[in-house]
Amino acid sequence: MAARKLAITGGRVIDPAQGIDRVADVLISNGKIDEVTTGSTGRAPDGYEQIDASGKIVSPGFVDLHTHLRDPGQEWKETIVTGTRAAAYGGFTTISAMPNTDPVQDSAAVVDDVVRRSAADGLIRVLPIGAISIGQKGKHLSPMGELADSGVVGFSDDGNPVVDANLMRQALSYSVELRLPIINHAEDKKIGAGGVMSAGTVATRLGLAGVPAEAETAMVARDLYLADLTKARLHIPHISTVGSLAALRSAKEHGVDVTAEVTPHHLTLSDEWVYGLKGKVPLTVGSEAYDTNTKVNPPLRSRSDVDAVIDALSEGLIDIIATDHAPHAPTDKVCTYNEAAHGINVLETAFSSVFQLVDTGKISVVRLIESLTSGPAAILHKDLGSLKKGFYADVVVIDPGRNWIVNPDQFESKSENSPLTGVELTGRVVTTIYQGDTVFDLSDVVASAGAKQ
Repeated sequence: MAARKLAITGGRVIDPAQGIDRVADVLISNGKIDEVTTGSTGRAPDGYEQIDASGKIVSPGFVDLHTHLRDPGQEWKETIVTGTRAAAYGGFTTISAMPNTDPVQDSAAVVDDVVRRSAADGLIRVLPIGAISIGQKGKHLSPMGELADSGVVGFSDDGNPVVDANLMRQALSYSVELRLPIINHAEDKKIGAGGVMSAGTVATRLGLAGVPAEAETAMVARDLYLADLTKARLHIPHISTVGSLAALRSAKEHGVDVTAEVTPHHLTLSDEWVYGLKGKVPLTVGSEAYDTNTKVNPPLRSRSDVDAVIDALSEGLIDIIATDHAPHAPTDKVCTYNEAAHGINVLETAFSSVFQLVDTGKISVVRLIESLTSGPAAILHKDLGSLKKGFYADVVVIDPGRNWIVNPDQFESKSENSPLTGVELTGRVVTTIYQGDTVFDLSDVVASAGAKQ
């Protein structure tokens, strides 16, 4: 924990947890928040280092409920070191590591190893998520109590949805006493069997097997009924369809204890991106088509679904944004669309990609920051995602006018599987502070890049 005193001065401080949105100074000492001042003097108090945030946004550090670190077992795709570094570059100071590792995070021994190595080698905070079932095979429940004692913040079988409704009911029932959410991948794989992208006009035109939206909606509806039955906490990952939103709205209106997340790519990319022209629809299909970096699960949806999830996030029906950062090796994507692995590299582009919705007036910047900070912190029941006095000094400084072009060659992540390659984005994280220490400063990165040229 940093012993230094730091003043971040003159920025527009946005902390939705406290209802703060004003130009102010953030004072930090001994790795924790001292104060958010009522106004800004533009100067650091005596004894404080200064970061001049004039013209910038100052926010709590981002919290991600859905990150794939691939460690242990697939370190050629990502590691705790590279994943946490990528997270810091994207403004995240807390990430939740999904359990689909090798071995699976289904025992205290594996979880303890991830916690220990994350504390030793990680650049930011890593919170593990435990498996619902042993080996994520959906046959027998994991030792959920043991995993909870080891520090997991929820339970999920990730891309392996719990097919057995009775096993899902049991998991939800056990989770009530543990007071941790169940996060079930929202897909009925039998409905979507063989599909590689969302069913619709684009899939038909490209000759690709489609996944009906109902594959997601059916599983969401089932889990909502089971959550109501057991009175457990359910968290719906990467929600993406109009039908799922209708089921979610009905459940919330009836008092079901449910929260939901949406990914940056489901907010900003439609199935038309599979054409390989950054969302443009060609008159004739060319060699750019079948962009395997757009293959993700759930698949990119229609424009109407995209508009619906934007509206749902803006109004608060969808609670938070989570990245579902899914790094892959080049060989997983340099292949046919049918053969390609599902997943998009997201951590370093998450904020900037969604910030375009602020520029177009589809969501407020306060709601965007809430969905990345106090929203996920509330689901975790952790003292995170806020600049409250005494909280860890996890802070992000954002330049809302900064233009940059996405270049995966410059990612801190080991992987480069992003469909945003070459896309110009506006709004960028320029500084990330974790427990009072600066873990990312864009000016240092730019200077280093210049020195290499």
